[in-house]
Amino acid sequence: MYDRMTLQVLANHARAAAENMAHTLHRTAHSAFVKETQDFTVMLMDRRGDTFAVPMELGATWYPGLTYGRAIAMVDDYRPGDVAFTNDPYSGHVATHAPDTHLWKPVFAGDDIVAWTGGHIHNTDMGGAVPASLSRSLTEIHQEGIRFPPMKLVREGVFDDQILRIMETNVRKPALNIGDIKALVGALNTGERKVHAMLERFGKRGFLTGVDALMEQAEAQARDILRAVPDGDYVFADYADEDSDNANPCRLKLTLRIRGDEAVLDFTGSDPQLASSLNVPSGGDPRHTMLLVGVYYVLSTLNPHILLNTGLTRPFTCIAPQGTVLNPVAPAAVGMRSLVCARLRSVIFGAFAQALPDKMPAAPAGNNCIVNVMTRDERSQKLVIAAVNPVVGGGGGMPHRDGTNGSGADAAYLKNTPIEITETEVPVEFVKYGLARDTGGAGRWRGGLATEMAFKVFSPDTRITARNRDRSFFRPWGILGGRAAGLSDMVVNPGGDGERRLGNIDTAVLQPGDILEIRSAGGGGRGNPMERQPWRVAQDVARRYVSERAARDDYGVVLREGRVDEEETRRCRAAAAVPKGHFHFGPERDGYEAQWTAAAYDRLTEILADLPIHWRFFAKTEIFRRMKGRAGVQGVDQAFTETCERFPELPRPAFLCEVAE
Repeated sequence: MYDRMTLQVLANHARAAAENMAHTLHRTAHSAFVKETQDFTVMLMDRRGDTFAVPMELGATWYPGLTYGRAIAMVDDYRPGDVAFTNDPYSGHVATHAPDTHLWKPVFAGDDIVAWTGGHIHNTDMGGAVPASLSRSLTEIHQEGIRFPPMKLVREGVFDDQILRIMETNVRKPALNIGDIKALVGALNTGERKVHAMLERFGKRGFLTGVDALMEQAEAQARDILRAVPDGDYVFADYADEDSDNANPCRLKLTLRIRGDEAVLDFTGSDPQLASSLNVPSGGDPRHTMLLVGVYYVLSTLNPHILLNTGLTRPFTCIAPQGTVLNPVAPAAVGMRSLVCARLRSVIFGAFAQALPDKMPAAPAGNNCIVNVMTRDERSQKLVIAAVNPVVGGGGGMPHRDGTNGSGADAAYLKNTPIEITETEVPVEFVKYGLARDTGGAGRWRGGLATEMAFKVFSPDTRITARNRDRSFFRPWGILGGRAAGLSDMVVNPGGDGERRLGNIDTAVLQPGDILEIRSAGGGGRGNPMERQPWRVAQDVARRYVSERAARDDYGVVLREGRVDEEETRRCRAAAAVPKGHFHFGPERDGYEAQWTAAAYDRLTEILADLPIHWRFFAKTEIFRRMKGRAGVQGVDQAFTETCERFPELPRPAFLCEVAE
């Protein structure tokens, strides 16, 4: 049995080992997306493949509850020096889209495996239909690049050259992929050495017992947090703007049930799996890490010292019915699952914001747009494929401060690449990169500002992919009187000849001299804006965060030559309406839900859930098409009846047949 002090010493060793792994990968990676943006993870895992230590200084923060167990079991006869890998979202449900290549290595003590080191890197490209392999427009996973089911990449210290040759043949920039993979292998080797050091210090039995104790401590900490949350059912829904190109919204719905020290996250009522790449391949795992990322953030908010390992997932059970957007069936495309994951996090935040209104922030931007460029460098005549920069929006207003500008809470791990480095590696010229004024939701605590970026290209047929484009219609919500945030946008040649607004389209072809401008959404505001201290508003205006007009219209603060006019400000604020409701969603969602009420959408998902999986998205699209001029449950029933009449092959749900009889 470990005493508290010794257990903390082990936790520190494990955390330091994970940090060392991250530094090894960060310093030896080849692609800018790994070495600058830091879209990678590393971890230490127990004998079952459950994560017990992750770094906090470098890399993505999505995976502290990840388990490799199912993928590990798909490879036989592990030996010292072996490294296995996969990037197939439907094999073991470790990888969640093809560019994420996951590797794991056994750590032996004698003849026994006592731990695993593991992690992933996001490859810039894995082949497929579009550069960088990802676009919402793709409809099946076969279009998203080459996939490798779990298999050995390194056998007793020697790389399998055949696998590397297959990868070289199928991807657009093989040197970057293979360089990053070898850097990750180096990180796994670093982790292996650190585990052996822990074995020497604590002994084999002490190490194994201690790892189990770390999991139990994280579980206990999570249960302590849940016991402080009032029991109840908390229902929240949010939308992705489009379920496919230029199409209909995609709803995610959550019923959060808190009972004592346990929680159920029931996603019943979310959309069916989509004929686009927005699906999240959870495999029905009740504790899949992608379904629980928002929970990790909530737990860390409520206890910043919580141990981040798989143990904290044990009090939670997720329900994601098969054939839905959160549990698709192959060969559904999944490459853009991160867009829906962003909305999934905001749904979880919204549910907890009802349970703990005094402790939770407003919505973050929730559209971490990652921009990739494929172009020709006219200087070297070489083809270049690279990630330019993530365009991440603002954080939501907090209970005690403004939201973070340009780095929206749940996507803050994505680091920006200095434009000097990008312009050195990619033949583009930046013309704008900074914060967008008047984009944070107004509030007692203002939402964080959006990021805006614009660059010029110089080569014909330059292809852009800007994945995770969203929030150009449904705003990040405000809370407790705070206002919803500004919307995102993407424009070709803004203000010039041939200006084109692209909305959420995530691919574009540019010609020499074209400028692409991208703006994220902002973060929602928290608290009544009329209660914001006038000097803070004046400071926001001076910093160009807020315009003078917005200061008056949104905050009731009147400025004269940069100074607060106290009397006019009092008059403006006295005339302002008192905000109503727990959430503010903005006029777009309010107008949409006047037609698509919660009951109407529930009826839609009830109908779709009773259809065969391959009919669901088609039926949803047809029902939406026939909802013009209709509203509510009756409108949905009428639209579905007309759809059945037009397509007699479409099965009719049993419960509707009974109603008709």
